[in-house]
Amino acid sequence: MKPKPKDYNSIYGRYISLIGDGDIIEILEEQRKTSEKFLKTFTEEQGNYYYADGKWTVKEVLGHVIDTERIMAYRALAFARGEKQSLPGFEQDEYVAESDFNKRSLDDLINEFITVRESNIILFKSFDEEILYRRGTASESEVTVLALIYIIAGHEKHHMKFLREKYRL
Repeated sequence: MKPKPKDYNSIYGRYISLIGDGDIIEILEEQRKTSEKFLKTFTEEQGNYYYADGKWTVKEVLGHVIDTERIMAYRALAFARGEKQSLPGFEQDEYVAESDFNKRSLDDLINEFITVRESNIILFKSFDEEILYRRGTASESEVTVLALIYIIAGHEKHHMKFLREKYRL
């Protein structure tokens, strides 16, 4: 069951459209495995590579994926628990600029990605169908818990594809 367009802001449609039909938990689990395997093909030196001035390094892209997954998972948790307050947006470029991802090892970031994903999978498995369709407001737009989970999967898929196309040396 994929979220319907009324379940999220249209800007997230590009991520949700990347995810096919099937069990979203299984999709997240498979992504974790394939992304880990792919990310481990980069050397530490390649982790510091950026393909053009002003672009993020491999480490920064991965750190951004981790940050975004955490934020979307927090939103999903908040709305699953009945949060009524609007949650703020975030500025991805500012988050990356303040991160110091490049000072960390690539292995450390890969392990963090795996840990965050595994933790979120455990959380998402606890959500029943009623919870998946709960709504809340984040970044001034209504979104369902299910849509947030799909956004996580689609965002990760988008960036892994981007790393394959732009960052493979």
